[in-house]
Amino acid sequence: MAVVSTSLTGAGSQLSGHFSGLRKSFLKLDNSNFNSTQSFFQNVDSHLRLSSSRKGCRAVVTMAGSGKFFVGGNWKCNGTKDSISKLVSDLNSATLESDVDVVVAPPFVYLDQVKNSLTDRIEIAAQNCWTGKGGAFTGEISVEQLKDLGCKWVVLGHSERRHIIGETDQFIGTKAAYALSQNLGVIACIGELLEEREAGKTFDVCFQHMKAFADAVPSWDNIVIAYEPVWAIGTGKVATPEQAQEVHVAVRDWLSKNVSAEVASKTRIIYGGSVNGGNCAELAKQEDIDGFLVGGASLKGPEFATIINSATFKKVAA
Repeated sequence: MAVVSTSLTGAGSQLSGHFSGLRKSFLKLDNSNFNSTQSFFQNVDSHLRLSSSRKGCRAVVTMAGSGKFFVGGNWKCNGTKDSISKLVSDLNSATLESDVDVVVAPPFVYLDQVKNSLTDRIEIAAQNCWTGKGGAFTGEISVEQLKDLGCKWVVLGHSERRHIIGETDQFIGTKAAYALSQNLGVIACIGELLEEREAGKTFDVCFQHMKAFADAVPSWDNIVIAYEPVWAIGTGKVATPEQAQEVHVAVRDWLSKNVSAEVASKTRIIYGGSVNGGNCAELAKQEDIDGFLVGGASLKGPEFATIINSATFKKVAA
């Protein structure tokens, strides 16, 4: 197995952990071992190392629950009927790795067009939903309407909804709970701002977002967590594979401690933030990166196909 060894040294304390296998063990975040999340994060950042011993490979990693890598394309507020028709045509003609769950999230006004023209190989997601049934909520769209159009997933908690629209953790959790109660899958987004990362608050922020979902949702069976550092979304800056992996491991450990070991094991945690055809392979190799949520690159059919097919790099040393 590929092994990541983390050694933390602080004022009179030391913590070491090994990530061996996709779900075999979790980094234990014991607050008694260090004074603050900031010192912990800084020490992880300075001491994280990857083992270079890789001998042999096994097949694409299977994940408990679905056994599949997960790649979502968030088209955001982009596209016209003509450009989306071209994008759909490119995706329909692409050769895609079979062992991957693929979804795309078009703008609301094009959901029906995409559903009626896109191959059934790719499922449809919405970019938002309301907190309950429809009614006098101008400008909103209900879960029932999304399902009527054939949507299987909805993206909730995206940083642009949090930081531009002003959605709160509680509001996002309420939406997630209702979507799940109506059997609509949720891509639950978490992630920190640049100033929060620089202040050593990455884990604090991610755990706060996680708690809001955990406090509201009835079950984790139909949730995919998307870790998207806000400073990497649409900026061209990408978290290093090591930076992404350490947060994914920490989030999985949080699930183990605060929900259950079973949920931690089977929940897919995907990475988002300027993922493209050039960096997806190295990110996919990380053991706790279970796929991607892709923005701009998902608007380019051939490049999005490359990202989907990066699942073939999801191999670890035997």
